Amino acid sequence: MFLEKDKNASERTGWIEVVCGSMFSGKTEELIRRLNRARIANQKVEIFKPAVDTRYDEEDVVSHNANAVKSNPVQNASQILFYDEDFEVVGIDEAQFFDDELISVCNELANRGKRVIVAGLDMDFAGKPFGPIPKLMAIAEYVTKVHAICIRCGNLAQYSHRKAKDDKLVLLGETDAYEPLCRKCYLEAVSEK
Repeated sequence: MFLEKDKNASERTGWIEVVCGSMFSGKTEELIRRLNRARIANQKVEIFKPAVDTRYDEEDVVSHNANAVKSNPVQNASQILFYDEDFEVVGIDEAQFFDDELISVCNELANRGKRVIVAGLDMDFAGKPFGPIPKLMAIAEYVTKVHAICIRCGNLAQYSHRKAKDDKLVLLGETDAYEPLCRKCYLEAVSEK
C-alpha cells in the first residue's frame, strides 16, 4: 500500500498558484475559497502561515470578512516540508513575511505533485516588490492579482498606503495603520508626508 501511495503521488502533476495584491483586496478570502473547493473535491488540504502574523488569531488564517480556516503557524518556510506529506493541496497565507527560502519550498512541493496556493502582498507600503512574492509570480503556473477599492476615490487600488509614520518594513496593522489607494491617490498621499 505504501508503494501504491508513492506511485500515485509521483503521477500527480504539481503546480504553483499565486494570489497577490494590496491590503484589503481579498487575497486571503480567495485563498480560503480555493482551499474550500479542494476540500469539497475530497482533496487533502494543509494550510500554513508565518508565526509572526497574529493579527486576528495565533493559529487560524482569517480574512478581513472574518472567514477562518485552521492553519499551521511556522517560523520559517522550510518547516512546511516537515509536515505530513499526505496532503494534495498546500495553502500559504501572508507569504510576503517569509524570506526567499519560500521559493525553493514551493518548487519542492510542486515537484512532489502538490498544488501550492500562495497568497500575499506583492508590494510593501513604499510601493516596492515585497519579499518572495515577485519571484514566486515568475515561477508560478497561475497568477491572480486582486484589487481593493481606493478608499479616497473609488478606483481600483493596488497600493497599501501606511498611514502610520513608521519606516519598519513589517508593521502589522489593519485599517488603523493602512488604507488601499489607487496609483494617483497613493502618489498624492506620499507627497503629503
